[in-house]
Amino acid sequence: VWIFGYGSLVWRPGFEFTSRKVGFIRGYSRRFWQGDTFHRGSEKMPGRVVTLMEDCGECTWGVAYEVRGEQVAASLQYLNVREAVLGGYDTKFVEFYPQDKDAEEPILALVYIATPQNPSYLGPASEEDIAAQIIVSSGCAGHNIEYLLRLADFMRYFCPQAEDKHLFSIEEALTSILPCLYYTEESLEET
Repeated sequence: VWIFGYGSLVWRPGFEFTSRKVGFIRGYSRRFWQGDTFHRGSEKMPGRVVTLMEDCGECTWGVAYEVRGEQVAASLQYLNVREAVLGGYDTKFVEFYPQDKDAEEPILALVYIATPQNPSYLGPASEEDIAAQIIVSSGCAGHNIEYLLRLADFMRYFCPQAEDKHLFSIEEALTSILPCLYYTEESLEET
């Protein structure tokens, strides 16, 4: 089974896997429209994490993880708690296109998507409002700022050819609110 991650799964899958590939899925755009009251926020101050919205002309970059044998049941059990129970996400199969030039055909991958019908869905907001909410939110997995910056770093370092205007405009809004915010790849690895 292949599992596609487009949020924190790109740097912290939390389960054992056999291999991983960077690539994209078509027909979706990544949006910070899902609320998080556990991992990156609280009941009083929900964080903002990403979900996918159907979007015909777009693609979303991330990482697909191959799980085999005993890894399958363990990873799905873990993700069902992390993504479905705590996050409000549903599952769907999508075609994943690996970045490797050797790949001939897309791979069928499982993806978790939070729909507007789930109770934690926050919906659209301006980049400035999303950044302001991210700045004040923190949960069991860490501060919401870390989530945003790690995702932006992943896109820069692993998918430099890809565009994610929504993600980078929120990062830009965050740095304009916190002009003294300075981070390096090393400081993120320490957290």
